[in-house]
Amino acid sequence: MSKRPWKIVEQVTVTEGTMTLLQNGGGDFLIKMDTYVLMNSQLNLTELALATAACERVKHYDCPRVLIGGLGMGYTLKAALDSLPGNARVTVAELNPHVVRWCKGPLAALTNSAVLDPRVDIKVEDVAATINRAAHSDQKYHGIILDLYQGTHEANTNPNDPFYGKEALIRTGKALVPDGTLAVWTEETDVRFEKRLESSGFTASRRKPGKGGPRHVVYLAQSGTR
Repeated sequence: MSKRPWKIVEQVTVTEGTMTLLQNGGGDFLIKMDTYVLMNSQLNLTELALATAACERVKHYDCPRVLIGGLGMGYTLKAALDSLPGNARVTVAELNPHVVRWCKGPLAALTNSAVLDPRVDIKVEDVAATINRAAHSDQKYHGIILDLYQGTHEANTNPNDPFYGKEALIRTGKALVPDGTLAVWTEETDVRFEKRLESSGFTASRRKPGKGGPRHVVYLAQSGTR
């Protein structure tokens, strides 16, 4: 972590609290919710691994369609674009319009303005709504990547979790083509989530990108062949 002082670029009030974008003299950025660090531009290994692994599985399709839930600082999107062909279509569902604006503005240089790539469609909405719409239409995704602020563990005590509860996972399976790919970021190994994936029709594997120390987890799951 750089020792250069952090300066506030912008501060906004959202439903969850006060969200702040900060930058230091070295060109690094933080996004905080109150005092909690949501994102750090120096720590993006898992985001890159998440998107790359998912898109390696779907890039062979003719005109692959990928949905990314959560924009963050744009690293997941950039990694997806780097792994996908020129005729791919990537939809990003981001609930917070300030995050979208920051990725088009002060954060753009981090990803070479990935949000402006012509393959990208940004939707300011809850990704659960995007998934639900695809589940009830003929426009399915080849890959769905969920890179949300909070991982899978809260769903262990909330069966109605809109992303990682069993009904939500079944709905996500219906939003994918047969043998489509679901990629999920979470804080640490979640055996109960693995069991929900299996009971919802997915075949899943677990990865820990990087070496040594505490590491976040990437789950890759294949939907059934309906």
